[in-house]
Amino acid sequence: ASFLFDFSQDDDSKKGGKKSMALHALNKIVIMWAGFFTASLFVYFMMSGGDFSFLMTYGAISRMFGFGILNVKIFSSKRATGVSVKTLQLYCLVFFFRLTSIIRHQGYLPYDKSGDWLYHVVEIMALIFTGTALWGCMAPFKSTYQGALDKFGEMHVPPGMGAVYLAVPMLILAIIVHPNLNSDFMSDAAWTYAMYLESVALVPQLFMFQKQTSGVVELLTAHFVAALGFGRLMEFMFWVYSYHELATSAGSKLPGYLALFSQLMQLVLMLDFFWYYYLAVKNATPLVLPSHGAAMGMV
Repeated sequence: ASFLFDFSQDDDSKKGGKKSMALHALNKIVIMWAGFFTASLFVYFMMSGGDFSFLMTYGAISRMFGFGILNVKIFSSKRATGVSVKTLQLYCLVFFFRLTSIIRHQGYLPYDKSGDWLYHVVEIMALIFTGTALWGCMAPFKSTYQGALDKFGEMHVPPGMGAVYLAVPMLILAIIVHPNLNSDFMSDAAWTYAMYLESVALVPQLFMFQKQTSGVVELLTAHFVAALGFGRLMEFMFWVYSYHELATSAGSKLPGYLALFSQLMQLVLMLDFFWYYYLAVKNATPLVLPSHGAAMGMV
């Protein structure tokens, strides 16, 4: 009888320990996101003047926050597990080409005071965070990078080059269809390329999630993807009301329609992820996605 009693005590202590760890993780989540929203409100009241275009800056801040989380995950754990290098490569291109446009011209900047300098700083920091995360995956922690799972697009290309199947078509589309707010072909095409490419940049990461046999997504990796999705939602809300400004030199509204469509498609691709992310945060449990053989809406 005493053996059974001891066994049940051990079982109860294990359950209590797991619950304590879950609550601790939940507290860290709350603090992290509360800090983000507090900082966002401060910036909003100090920089926006209540202008609707601040949603662009808010989306950019959310992206920067997401890549900051990813750096914490990689360098604190000293592991690159669960992170898609292809997605990081694509986002490096996104931030680089967007910066080549907004540093030289003002056509695609927020109208409020955040467009004077803050938006530029946020995008530069996002590029730095993305670059350091990519470096962490490919240099000091390369041995932990799961290249066998990061296989998106690896058909008829050298290993690790699958991202070209997203980068090249988006470049061609941006060259053919782009707005004319800067009245400069290179600048307009560069900004448009960044926008189109960002709409598909998370696809390799979502593809990698599906290839994980356990279906479990590391907590900080999940927050990284959620922050990028939240940023895209903010920008989509802005362009719903402003897409008509994205017109070609001939007056065609096609670039505006493509901008809306591309951003909407990214949000649709992430619907399943958002749902399981919500359940994980609500229940203070790990984020577990269905196996790649199940019906999934992500990719």
